[in-house]
Amino acid sequence: MPVFSSPPSTQNLSIDLKKFSKVFYLKRMGRKFFVGGNWKCNGTIEEVKKIISILNAGEVPSSDVVEVVLSPPFVFLPLVKSELRPDFHVAAQNCWVKKGGAYTGEISAEMLVNLDIPWVIIGHSERRALLGETNEFVGEKVAYALSKGLKVIACVGETLEQREAGSTMEVVAAQTKAIADKISDWSNVVIAYEPVWAIGTGKVATPAQAQEVHAALRGWLSSNVSAEVAESTRILYGGSVNGANSKELAAQPDVDGFLVGGASLKPEFIDIIKAATVKSA
Repeated sequence: MPVFSSPPSTQNLSIDLKKFSKVFYLKRMGRKFFVGGNWKCNGTIEEVKKIISILNAGEVPSSDVVEVVLSPPFVFLPLVKSELRPDFHVAAQNCWVKKGGAYTGEISAEMLVNLDIPWVIIGHSERRALLGETNEFVGEKVAYALSKGLKVIACVGETLEQREAGSTMEVVAAQTKAIADKISDWSNVVIAYEPVWAIGTGKVATPAQAQEVHAALRGWLSSNVSAEVAESTRILYGGSVNGANSKELAAQPDVDGFLVGGASLKPEFIDIIKAATVKSA
């Protein structure tokens, strides 16, 4: 059950959410549905091969309908890339903020490019909370990754305390602004809105809650970056997405896909990918 029965307050916004929702609903066909799977720090060689086998055998919509990107732990990137079906792509879960060197334990964007890894996740809430990555640091990492030719899944989202304080959009806008301050080309950026209180907890934002934040975020992009960027940038929802709730969430006009955690390690990930057909129905 969702932790809230009503959508978050966005009274401080100076945009007409209904207006933006209507405008971008009419134009959303230009945004291909995107499903990312974040495997986090999980898996053995045997388990990874089993997951790949299930995914390779799965019947999913064509790549014209949905873009699928899987993000295994670093050590499994070459294995997954070599054995995964060609219509699915691979992402790293993080990369360093500058060129490699004396940064023990880090992976550089250049290394990922050398391995022909096209995508990277940056700014996940777990790294923000556990490793102290600030908004500004995340913005710098996004900019550097893009400068080296990587595509970026940039994560934003509020904690339970921030949501209860009514500051959801203030937090998400600040996180997005830190990225906008560092980049000018958004064509290789996907934003993943992941309310921290919903990640791995089983609590899911209601479709109305997800839609309101997505619409507000798209409105922020229109007002602070450009209408073109707002229209074209895909905004994903992440937070306990599963096979049972994915279609209802996907039906929201400003939800352009998902960044999936635990469920991406299970056969139901195929059902989540199939939710993309809701947009083309």
